[in-house]
Amino acid sequence: MKRIDLEIKALSPLAIGRQKPGGSISEAESYIPGSVIRGAIAAHILNQANTSITDGDNFYELFLGESPAIFQNAYPATIEEGKQTRGQSEVKVLPATALSSKIKSGFKSKPNDPKHNGVFDTLIDRFCAEGYGQLYDPNCPTERRVDGDRVDNFTGFYSQLKEKYYGHSVTSRLLTRTGINRRRATSEERVLYSIEVLNESQDNRQISIIYTGAILVADELAESLQEFIKNHKEDLRLGGATSRGLGRVKITPKPPVELKPKVTDKIKQFNDKLRQRWCQWKNIFGNPIKDLLENRDYFTLDLQADAILIDNWRRTTVISSEMLQQFTAVSDSSLQLHAAYSSYDYRSGWNSAWGLMKDMELITNKGSVYLFSTAEKDLWSKALEDLEVKGVGDHTCEGFGQVQICNPFHLVMREEAV
Repeated sequence: MKRIDLEIKALSPLAIGRQKPGGSISEAESYIPGSVIRGAIAAHILNQANTSITDGDNFYELFLGESPAIFQNAYPATIEEGKQTRGQSEVKVLPATALSSKIKSGFKSKPNDPKHNGVFDTLIDRFCAEGYGQLYDPNCPTERRVDGDRVDNFTGFYSQLKEKYYGHSVTSRLLTRTGINRRRATSEERVLYSIEVLNESQDNRQISIIYTGAILVADELAESLQEFIKNHKEDLRLGGATSRGLGRVKITPKPPVELKPKVTDKIKQFNDKLRQRWCQWKNIFGNPIKDLLENRDYFTLDLQADAILIDNWRRTTVISSEMLQQFTAVSDSSLQLHAAYSSYDYRSGWNSAWGLMKDMELITNKGSVYLFSTAEKDLWSKALEDLEVKGVGDHTCEGFGQVQICNPFHLVMREEAV
């Protein structure tokens, strides 16, 4: 498969809504789901087509075939460098184990930032604390690396440029509109409604919000899909209320590139850091309750998008060792799940092709972390590389279930908060 990177510039507010069960208010997402991008491109292709869709044609292979294209989510990626504004190409989801100060939360803009105490990860230290039978209750170090503020979970999107970390987010606002009387084509009395939308500019300035995402597509269709998006880059509309001026974007596709996921180096770096940290705990607390590192290699699964997980026909929020073996078609009796940090939510949506609401789905939230170990590491390198491409769970072609093996942020320790 090949990867087409997308840069999406918002030219008007985006009504990317999600409605919770039993609620009457449609809230706005904080990103552009892959299903929205997929639906917009599919609808535009159908509007441009002069013939009906048949089995085996390009549209069928792209959206309905056995190996359809995977439309990944597009996350906010605007960064400012001096007077220039651009989109950072690789934006990741912070793991659920990331913490930051309650009072001065956020990434540091400089080493001694007075406004932010930085962000750090706790997965490795939590694992070591459990192995040594200790309670792990961290706080945020100050610039002098002494005890500081209380900490809390820190979620969102981030990117790394050289040695500096950037947090990414997008703001929203409510647009109030009047209902229209269809008979008189005028405003209807006492009919008002509000739509929550994602802002098209940053901090009330003329800086357009940029989102970055990707499409993973079969080699033979990559060039034609990239050319189609390029030719219609300002014609596509994303989200709802497009007839009222919302959803206008400019999508810039980059040339397709070969997918070359490499997880071996990331797994090695993670295990090196884990063993280094384990020795530091040993120097302080003595021998552990049990040597958990003996003849085993560790790796993490980090959800970079919401996932729809099913285990024995039941919804779940935990990827067990049995489920991972099913996802990868690898049989490994030594595989063991050590920790799971996950939460859940509900998602629905609107299917434009059917003109119906989608089913309400229980989803595992993006950022969830699962720590595994194995004594047969040679079995897993290629399988985990494939897993990063195809994802886990259901509806992966719509952006669900995207995973990353050994998120580099797990290597950011408490005293090295960034």
